Amino acid sequence: MKLRVLILGYGEMGHAMEYLLAARHDVRIWSLGGVKGRDSTLEDEVPWAQVVLFCLPVNPHHEIASRIAPYLAEGSVCLSIAKGLDESGRTAAQVFESVFATRHHYGVVYGPMISEEIRAGRYGFADAVLSDAADFGVMHNLFRGSTLVCQQASDMHGRSWSVILKNVYAILFGVADELKLGKNMRGHLMVAAIAELSGIVQSFGGQAHTPYSYAGLGDLMTTGTSEDSHHHTLGRQLVRGEWSDISGEGVHTLQMVEKYRVFDWRSYPLFSLARDIVTAPETLHERVEDYLKQLRETESCAI
Repeated sequence: MKLRVLILGYGEMGHAMEYLLAARHDVRIWSLGGVKGRDSTLEDEVPWAQVVLFCLPVNPHHEIASRIAPYLAEGSVCLSIAKGLDESGRTAAQVFESVFATRHHYGVVYGPMISEEIRAGRYGFADAVLSDAADFGVMHNLFRGSTLVCQQASDMHGRSWSVILKNVYAILFGVADELKLGKNMRGHLMVAAIAELSGIVQSFGGQAHTPYSYAGLGDLMTTGTSEDSHHHTLGRQLVRGEWSDISGEGVHTLQMVEKYRVFDWRSYPLFSLARDIVTAPETLHERVEDYLKQLRETESCAI
């Protein structure tokens, strides 16, 4: 069944979603900067849409969601792919929940979805978590026949935090590679990061297994081991002393977590390591050595 889809935002992911959907659905695009050949307003476009896909950073989500809420068609669903926090320390899911509550349906779509690979016809993979599970029929229809494998999932807030916090851990993969700590270290980082994510997600009331998903493990592996990912590159730059532009979603997440005391981040050694070397990169070598020393001195027994 052909759906009416409105894509909000026409950056890399907006283009990727258009590539996935345009051949099988009626797709329109709205962008903050305008779209060539279209002069309709957002309020004109929204009532037409059955699916509104937020391909925007999380910062404008509240403003845009509040703006469109009175115009959403009955039974429509708003979806976000944003993997960051806004300036109030909220996830896209939290923004949607605050604006739409029980009045409108919403969801998030998270996983390894590199836009360049999608536009090259390669596969992407995602968890879809919806405020009303009955909407998964719409999700199945939306991506059926495309190269995005989208599976139904639960624990919206747990998956939101998994996909957002993984950007923090991904920085450390770049650090380890630039320090030539080896592939075995990658294995440790993956295990330790997922264990910490599980603890953090549970502290929010989420499910312990949630980070072992496309939104957690899948996206962390993709971002942390991709040479061309921003966060992996940032980790390498920190080691090389290139500190003029320490930025990105992971850096912003660290700032928001600390500013709003989202959780007790000092209880998580790997997260603390990432925070310290981003905040004070001149201490990087000392902090990494301290972390490795703690690992060597920690006696553990696994069965």
